[in-house]
Amino acid sequence: MTDTSPLFKPFNCKNLTLPNRIVMAPMTRERSPDGVPGPDVAAYYARRAAADVGLIITEGTTIDRDGASSDPNIPNFHEAKALIGWKNVADEVHKVGGKIAPQLWHMGMMRKPGTGPNPEASSDSPSGITHTGKQVLPEPTTRDVEDMIAAYAKAAGEAVKLGFDCVEIHGAHGYLVDQFFWDGMNQRSDKYGGGLLQRAQFGGDIIRETRKAVGPDVPIILRWSQWKQQNYESRLANTPEELENFLGVFVDAGVDILHCSTRRFWEPEFEGSDLNLAGWAKKLTGLPTIAVGSVGLSVDFISTLVKQESSAKRSLDDLMVRLDAGEFDLVAVGRALLQDPLWAQKVKQGRMDELEDYDPAARSVYY
Repeated sequence: MTDTSPLFKPFNCKNLTLPNRIVMAPMTRERSPDGVPGPDVAAYYARRAAADVGLIITEGTTIDRDGASSDPNIPNFHEAKALIGWKNVADEVHKVGGKIAPQLWHMGMMRKPGTGPNPEASSDSPSGITHTGKQVLPEPTTRDVEDMIAAYAKAAGEAVKLGFDCVEIHGAHGYLVDQFFWDGMNQRSDKYGGGLLQRAQFGGDIIRETRKAVGPDVPIILRWSQWKQQNYESRLANTPEELENFLGVFVDAGVDILHCSTRRFWEPEFEGSDLNLAGWAKKLTGLPTIAVGSVGLSVDFISTLVKQESSAKRSLDDLMVRLDAGEFDLVAVGRALLQDPLWAQKVKQGRMDELEDYDPAARSVYY
């Protein structure tokens, strides 16, 4: 029988205390008409918080930039109605003893022109260049970039006012922050362009301004990835040395937790070591890290989303070994929790035989 006790040890970071190491991974749901999360959204998160999920990270919520979102059903983290809705979400999670962070998001040029709640708006970008190298928009000015940064910080400040326990900045998967990291899309000549460390400054400045907005005691999480939806083989850092320098930008800026997104958590990041991306990030920075990627399942997210493949459940044995060894600190669970709100509770109680294979149809159902 799998010993899952490493998952249920407490975790502390600044003013955040969690009863266990399980994090609900952010998953886009598109269930918030006009960008406003309703009572059903609050119930969706509270249901999982009540069933032993230590920290809820919400679906991506868009910052106050007209071109941030591609769908009016994606929730905003600005405007009065949306913020009232999010306060209700946080309150309902807290009522059942849970902790919650909003994920602050901007799609950048992943948003198709003419979509979203403001179809007439232009999409923000580092340089107006697509991932194929085509110039389709003027390069934003430095002032424009500073306004993007300020919008993240503003949303983070609102989160604290609403009672959220921490905040996560979405800097992964080819969206706006990650576009600044990417040399193919960032051709700027100011301080936000150049080599990898210069391209990382956009994320660093978001963290700096967010810290000012949330104060010294609220943890800031950065979600980042090597891979991008436009290029799954893409890599920002090819060696541990490059990774250490890249992550150092965010460490210096004041980030507290690194959420290291991979498609399969068990895959080693660099040759010559079994450490995954979260393991390397922790080793190089000393910060707590979150591992994520097909936890509890055998088939990766992209295959179940794009190809609509089902996924057999997967043993947690190797996850427990890595967690118990201190390779990383927290574990983000996505599709398994999407399909089964009681997943964490079943794991805690040793009811492993009740865990199910993943059916991609679960994405269209709201449990």
